[in-house]
Amino acid sequence: MLERLFLAALPLLGAYLFLRLRYFRLKQYAHIPQLKPSLVWGHMKAVHEYALRLQADSHIDPAFAAMSDDLGNPPLFLVDLRPVNHAMAIVTSHEVAEQFSRASKLFPWSVPKSPTINSFVHLVGRNSILTREGEDWKQLRKRFNPGFAPQHLMTLLPCILDKTWLFLEHLDSYARTGDAFLLDVLTTNLTFDIIGAVVMDTDFDAQHQHRARQGEFIQLFGELVSSYGNDSVNLPWWASPRREFRRYRIASRLDRLLASIIRQKHAAQQSPSAPKSRSILSLALRDTTDLTDQMVKDTGDQIKTFLFAGHDTTAIVLAWAIYELSRTPRALSAVRAELDEVFGSDPDPASIRDQLLSPDGDDKIRRLSYTSAVIKETLRLYPPAASARMSPAGSGFTVRTPQGETICVDGLVIYNCSSLIQRDRAVYGESADDFVPERWLGDTNTSEESETQEAHAAADEKGGHAKIPPSAWRPFERGPRNCIGQELANIEARVILATVARRYDFVKVGVGENALDERGLPVVDEKGQYKVTSELYNVSGNGIVFEL
Repeated sequence: MLERLFLAALPLLGAYLFLRLRYFRLKQYAHIPQLKPSLVWGHMKAVHEYALRLQADSHIDPAFAAMSDDLGNPPLFLVDLRPVNHAMAIVTSHEVAEQFSRASKLFPWSVPKSPTINSFVHLVGRNSILTREGEDWKQLRKRFNPGFAPQHLMTLLPCILDKTWLFLEHLDSYARTGDAFLLDVLTTNLTFDIIGAVVMDTDFDAQHQHRARQGEFIQLFGELVSSYGNDSVNLPWWASPRREFRRYRIASRLDRLLASIIRQKHAAQQSPSAPKSRSILSLALRDTTDLTDQMVKDTGDQIKTFLFAGHDTTAIVLAWAIYELSRTPRALSAVRAELDEVFGSDPDPASIRDQLLSPDGDDKIRRLSYTSAVIKETLRLYPPAASARMSPAGSGFTVRTPQGETICVDGLVIYNCSSLIQRDRAVYGESADDFVPERWLGDTNTSEESETQEAHAAADEKGGHAKIPPSAWRPFERGPRNCIGQELANIEARVILATVARRYDFVKVGVGENALDERGLPVVDEKGQYKVTSELYNVSGNGIVFEL
């Protein structure tokens, strides 16, 4: 009897499951622009097909850009990756993105972070400032804010310059031999050395040329970071349990090393005779007398977060900025002219260092307006990361599009795609994909810069910083939860570019190298840049190869 009832119920169960699947795939988010979904695969098959058009190691964002173009560039569109991952809304409009990052009555500290961030738990820790919400996040941010205050960061200039000196020694060595090298390896090691010293007052010896001679911490951290290199869609742990166990094993060893360092630094700080450290860790622990195991764990998670975000962002900016300057003669000339004006005509880094360490060093950094524009334009074209958030199901959160349409986004991962938002032609015009630092200079352009803007009609229209909506530039995201370390990244980038821009001529080799004429000279295109044999693109886990 029971068997017959069960068999009779099977068609009903099958019909119920089919209707539920049909609802989730075809109706639940039908109000959001999207490619035609597959009943079985959602948009997974479509994403794969778009990704196949790219280089095998390319970042996924260009695939999203192609999907957006085929959909007519809506302000946001749906990508359904269930059950492998959450359904996502890819945001391409700065006006929509701003509604997720700003504070509201429903979410006083902006829309909560996406649960997909949990895939990085081994890298940043379970108690990271990235994953905390509400009052817990607010108190944690308050605890570490003093260490990232601009006035405090300027006191760290000697440390930044000391680490930069090792970087220059490596570049000098390559200049003497003429050998090609991976630029992003050098910039990554440099920025890791800086962030280690700034955050922990610890020398990780990350710039040692022989990896085996680097410290255990930097080796483990590099191994952990590289394990995330190709996980462009944040696959769940069960998709690769061996990879997950490897991450767990490495993270456990890192945590033990980090706990030991934190306890040592705290003990040294309690000694009245010990020199006072200016590190961010010391500032965070300055009022702490009883260092509990939980406090060590919490502090360690923040340190890992700062180490990862702090070295990665600046390394990427430096590599791309040097590349763009190497193929944009007018921009390189403008940077060098500015450095001559601020620091004098002597390009010796020792002279620059002495001036930066003088009482008016702060003022000299602030006067690097064109160099800052180069950094800002680099961050626009090549943002190091994007933001993912999620409005909980049932919260009733809606956004309003520029066309006046209201869209409910409950239960969706919201991907504020900076690489699309910051190349929006509605904001940046026809020069949206071009390297035009002058767009950030307002009305202070030189005659050479004005000629460039005449060649870029859209850049001329949008040339003034005030004319570009602030929300259209968001490499550090915006709102209450903007990046705590963005000022440190800007100071580092300005100082490092100031020391290298006049000392070296960089020449790209391999992908993205300059096209040469019959005389072996670079060919200048109509935009004032050298033509290239192939387009350079963002990848996961590969470097940018240069010669000096």
